[in-house]
Amino acid sequence: MTSHGLVYEGCNFFRQRLVLSTLSGKRVRIRGIRSSDDCPGLRDFEASFIRLLDKVTNGSKIEINQTGTVLFYQPGLLYGGSVEHDCNTQRSIGYYLEALLLLAPFMKSPLKATLRGVTNDPVDPTVDLLKSTSLPLMKRFGIEGEALVVKVVKRGMAPGGGGEVFFSCPACRSLKPVQLTDPGKIKRIRGVAYSVRVSPQMGNRIVESARSVLNQFLPDIYIHTDHMKGVNSGKSPGFGLTLVAETVNGFFLSAEMSSTPQGQGDSILPEDLGRNCAMLLLEEVYRGGCVDSSNQSLALLLMTLGQQDVSKVLLGPLSPYTIEFLRHIRDFFQIMFKIDVQKPLEDERKGGDKVLMTCVGVGYSNVNKTLK
Repeated sequence: MTSHGLVYEGCNFFRQRLVLSTLSGKRVRIRGIRSSDDCPGLRDFEASFIRLLDKVTNGSKIEINQTGTVLFYQPGLLYGGSVEHDCNTQRSIGYYLEALLLLAPFMKSPLKATLRGVTNDPVDPTVDLLKSTSLPLMKRFGIEGEALVVKVVKRGMAPGGGGEVFFSCPACRSLKPVQLTDPGKIKRIRGVAYSVRVSPQMGNRIVESARSVLNQFLPDIYIHTDHMKGVNSGKSPGFGLTLVAETVNGFFLSAEMSSTPQGQGDSILPEDLGRNCAMLLLEEVYRGGCVDSSNQSLALLLMTLGQQDVSKVLLGPLSPYTIEFLRHIRDFFQIMFKIDVQKPLEDERKGGDKVLMTCVGVGYSNVNKTLK
């Protein structure tokens, strides 16, 4: 540790480092960002992410060298309030929203953010997915109220974008410890098949093919079709499907697929997309746990920042992104998780191996929030 805080190499896990730096108040220097590339330095979407961080904080100090290969970040106070941001269309709004979900509860005043750009693309979690799985997870930690909302105002598919999303979140004083160890069986599946600038029939074709797979397992399936027209349909054609399975204990596992962006790679038939997405959902159910793979890092961060009490969460196999996230939590908060691997019994139909994550929170209380 130098006086410059933590030092990292390379452009991987860029958001994780900046988000954890902001929450822990520790300075961070990232060197060698794509230094050996033909086009070195930060990409436009990363610069856009830094600008968004600057908007929701007060007094952050950001220094970038001329080539964009070294970044120094000294976090300010999380301020919140009303923010508007045009997200770079290289990545979807989900890329920016995921980070805001981690930061929003710790703002000084409730965050009301309007993000514009690509709402659905094949790379990042879509807004529909975050709305249906991340918000219920946050409520478990005591972040709730009328103000916790994610709303898709306009859809915009890659590459053109043109979508708009509204996200608001109340500021919260401290988080509750949780014991999420028994996911329970799947009781119903909900979903949304969306289509913009293509025939409305696309949505119906996706729903039919997804149901053909899922109806073999349970009857309670409702997939809503969402066809946006005119000014609300963004600039590029496309379609996709987000599926969410809810368990009897109120946990959500999700899977999603979007069509290939116009002008990139092979196009996919709506029937194949529906079937593949249903298969992905079944795989997610097999992996199981109380939190699906796209929200593992959110759950682990909220556990880390909880009160000084034991929190436990049962997860499916950890994704590579989550494993790196755990290393970063150790760097920024000096918190280590206890990891127990649980193998299902032979006769139980409980899917793959599970991991029980246990930690004691750092007792993080929101110093930014003003006392009323």
